[in-house]
Amino acid sequence: MQSVQGQVLPLEQKNTITNEWMVYEPGATRLVPYITGVHSDYNAIHQWLSVTPKQPFEISFIAPKDLCLFLNNQLIFKADYPAKFTIDITKYSAGIDAVEGKYLLTVWHPQQQPNITSFKNLVREQDQVQVPGQRPLSVRVREYVNQNAFIVFLLLIGLIYGWLKTNFTADFISLFRIDSFLSTNRLEQGFFSKPLGSWSNLLFVLAFSLSLALLIAAIHTNVQQVLLFNSLFPISEADITTKIAFYAFLIFMFIVLKYIFLKVLAYIFGLEQVVQVQYKEFIRTVLFLGIFLPIVMLLYLALNAAMPDTVLLISNLAVSLLLVVAIIRVFVTVNKKATVLNLHLFSYLCATEVIPLAIMLKLIVFNF
Repeated sequence: MQSVQGQVLPLEQKNTITNEWMVYEPGATRLVPYITGVHSDYNAIHQWLSVTPKQPFEISFIAPKDLCLFLNNQLIFKADYPAKFTIDITKYSAGIDAVEGKYLLTVWHPQQQPNITSFKNLVREQDQVQVPGQRPLSVRVREYVNQNAFIVFLLLIGLIYGWLKTNFTADFISLFRIDSFLSTNRLEQGFFSKPLGSWSNLLFVLAFSLSLALLIAAIHTNVQQVLLFNSLFPISEADITTKIAFYAFLIFMFIVLKYIFLKVLAYIFGLEQVVQVQYKEFIRTVLFLGIFLPIVMLLYLALNAAMPDTVLLISNLAVSLLLVVAIIRVFVTVNKKATVLNLHLFSYLCATEVIPLAIMLKLIVFNF
């Protein structure tokens, strides 16, 4: 049966949401318990609540756009945009008649099954004078993200980079040497002397894709919002492995298909001569900077529990810096082949680099 992340609540807190969700099956005369994996295509999920009017009933949840909450079939909330929300059910229950002393909470979305795992109780803090030696009556447990998946993927990335260094030493050195990176005139040596679609080059791209996917998954998990992911697929937040694999696939396909995208737009703009230089510079920059992403991930694993806001800021800055530096270097390198002061070329670079950059920053960094 569907479970809600465990919380230790004060004994005096009566108004609480539980894991006893229910759905309506066609032909049934009453609601039946919700079972994960069995009930996978229901737009509405319900729960009977007991509401004590003298206490607040505050819950938090992550809602995609258009998610609606009903109390005894009366609309009490609609999400106009995807975000994390907090509401007090007690306030809404004041003008609604209870049914046998209870209220039916309905979570409904017009296009997908609601992600009920994000619904949590807000623990009420009591201002009490603590008597020395007195044992507290309630304990609040801080919830930590399960980091096992991050650690396993981090080890996998280390093994991949180690294997690449051992088997493709010349390519590895030419790609990750600082002097090679600082020079914009070495796009035909070492790593780039091979066809862009060679297996070794694709393996380097795969290692980068996993590194960036790992950091993005950590960022989104840290703020308990996966708006890019959950707005597309209503998958449990606990399934971190699925998120990492999904992000890695998207990143890998974006890098591979970017070449085709550049070829098409370059043909439209009549700038086919800059495609090779532009794509190679983009690949070189993201791969070089990508090798530092596991270091940021180690920082996340070490300090996230103590300084989550600081780690989140550093992670977002790392992703933003990687993308922005890549675009700046592309402009600099292409400018040596044909000046970007040319309005035609500048428009082409905006269409192929700046606009995709803005979209990626919006989806990855600024989506919460």
